[in-house]
Amino acid sequence: MSDDTLKQAEMKMKKTVDLLVKDLATLRAGRATPALLDKVYADYYGTPTPINQMATISVPEPRLLVIQPWDRNMLSQIEKAILKSDLGITPVSDGNVIRLNIPPLTQEKRKDLVKIINKKAEEGRIAIRNLRREANERVKAAEKKGELSEDEARRYLDEVQKLTDKYIDKIDQIAESKEKEIMEL
Repeated sequence: MSDDTLKQAEMKMKKTVDLLVKDLATLRAGRATPALLDKVYADYYGTPTPINQMATISVPEPRLLVIQPWDRNMLSQIEKAILKSDLGITPVSDGNVIRLNIPPLTQEKRKDLVKIINKKAEEGRIAIRNLRREANERVKAAEKKGELSEDEARRYLDEVQKLTDKYIDKIDQIAESKEKEIMEL
């Protein structure tokens, strides 16, 4: 019973960390990465579609993204979507491809991004703690029902705490590395 609880808690904690990594990848760190466009949706014949599902995105230089739509008719839609997004980058089109020059970040923008990173990391930590609470409640309920002895319940609670510590440490490491990447000149 409680082994399932542990496995389920660990699986959910891992998903939380993976979600944080994906979320932080979309932050603009002053260098080009296709992940910048993950949250940008263009109108594809009436359907909001992620740009990476309608075009090839390449990084020929550290500060340049090149978007080549599979359907040339989508060029203007992709441009509009990028302009509407919160990226703050103006697309340059030559009729075949769209080029996005990624400008270097100002010190003020870097500090704002670090605040966002810390906020997202704290949200991740809170999610992990909530998962710990849920797992602990399941273990305590099993103990009350008599499915677990007091010693077994204590051992499972300790395991849940170890999992929590492990994943909170991962979140801290991820946030710290992203912060270093942002503050790098």
